Amino acid sequence: MTGWRRLTSPRPYGFLTSVAAGALLMSGCGVIPGASGGSREPVTVMTWAPDTTGADTVNMAGMPAMARTYARWINENGGIDGHEVKVLTCNEQDTSAGASKCARRAADADVAAVVGSYSRHGRAFLAPLEAAGIPYIGGYGASSDEFTSYLSYPVNGGQPALMAGNGEQLAASCERVSLVRPDTLVGDSMPGLLDASLGRSDRPASYDISAAEGATSYDSEAARALDNAGDGCVTAVLGQGTETFFDSFRRLEPEGSQVRISSVLGSVGQGLINRSGGPDSPFEGALVTGWYPESGDSRWNEMREVIEKYAFGDNRIDPTDTGVQTTWIAYTALKAVVEAMDRPDITAGGISVSLNRGTEVDTGGLTPVLRWRFQDMIGTAAYGRIVNGRVTFQVVRQGRLTAEKKGFVDVTETLVGARPGG
Repeated sequence: MTGWRRLTSPRPYGFLTSVAAGALLMSGCGVIPGASGGSREPVTVMTWAPDTTGADTVNMAGMPAMARTYARWINENGGIDGHEVKVLTCNEQDTSAGASKCARRAADADVAAVVGSYSRHGRAFLAPLEAAGIPYIGGYGASSDEFTSYLSYPVNGGQPALMAGNGEQLAASCERVSLVRPDTLVGDSMPGLLDASLGRSDRPASYDISAAEGATSYDSEAARALDNAGDGCVTAVLGQGTETFFDSFRRLEPEGSQVRISSVLGSVGQGLINRSGGPDSPFEGALVTGWYPESGDSRWNEMREVIEKYAFGDNRIDPTDTGVQTTWIAYTALKAVVEAMDRPDITAGGISVSLNRGTEVDTGGLTPVLRWRFQDMIGTAAYGRIVNGRVTFQVVRQGRLTAEKKGFVDVTETLVGARPGG
C-alpha cells in the first residue's frame, strides 16, 4: 500500500482503484460507495473506532456505521457541494498498535481527513496523521492528545469538560462527593477537574477511589464510596465498567440511603438505562453530565430520520449513543468546510487551512457554533485545542434522560484554572 502513498500531492482522490480498495478491505478497512457527486472530485475520508468484545476494552462500532449511513444519505442528495463522499473504515481494536495501523492506512489512502472517530491512543495515531498532514475532525475526545495536536479539530471538550461539568452539577446537590474512576492516566486527571468545579462552589474535594478497568465486581470500591459519601453523592466514571460498579453499589447500599448517584454520558447512557429497567432502573434520579442536548431533543430529528432511512436496520447505530452523535456532528463539520472551500478538488491541506482561517460550523444547536481559529481556543497547555467548553446537565426521570438545566453550561473557566494531573 505504501507504493501509492502521496502526502503532498493535490491530485484528486478518484485514483483509488478497485485493486487499492480491495487491499483496504483485505486489511480491515471498508470502502463505502455512494451516488455520483457530480463533476467534482470525490472526497475520501476515514472513520475508525474499536469494534471489540473484551471485558476490558471499548466497543464503538456504531461510529463507523454512522459514517457509512451519513455517506449514503449525503451522496443520494448530491454529495457535499457536488463532491461524492467516500468513507473508509477501520477497526482500531482499542490498542495503540491498532490505532497506529489505522492512521497509517489513512495516510496510505491519502484521505482528506479522519472524521468522527474514537481512540484512547492519541499518541499512536496522531504522529502518523501529522506526518501526512491529515486533519482529525471531531474525535470523541477520549485521548488528551486530541486537545494539543495542531491537526486536531475537536467538536466537544472531551472527558475534561465532562468532569469539570460533573463537579459543577454535583456541587448544586451534594455536600460531599465520592469519585470512582479508572486507575489509568486518563483517570488520574479526573479528580483535579472535578475538584476544581467543587471548589468554585465552596464544596470540599471529592474522595478519590481508583478502580481497575474491566473488573467483574466493585464491592470494595462501592463500600468505600458509600462510607465516604455520607448523605452526599457518588459519581462513577468507569466507561463500560460503570454498570458493573453500580450493580455492586446497589447490593451494598443500605435501605433508606439518601446517597445520590451520578456519572457522565459515555459511562451512562439511555441504552444502559433501558437495559437495566427503564423507570425501574437503578439509575432513576441519577445526575448525568453530557456534551450535547438530551437524546430526545428535537435538534436530533434530522439525524434520527437519516438513520431510519439509510442505516438499513443496522443495530449498531443507537441514536442515543454519544459516539454516534459525535460522528454526526463531525460529518456536519466536514460538510461545512467542504462547502466553504468551494473547490473542484478537496485536499487534507486545504481542509486544515480553511478550518484554521475560521470556517464556521453551525450544528443546528447541538453545539455552539464551532470555529478553530487560534483566538477561539481556550489556550491552556493541556487543552489548547478545545473550542467548545460547554456541557449539558441531565437527570434520569421516569427512565429517560431529560434536561436538568436548560441550555449549555460553560465550564471553560474551570478548564483553564484546573490542574489536570490532580
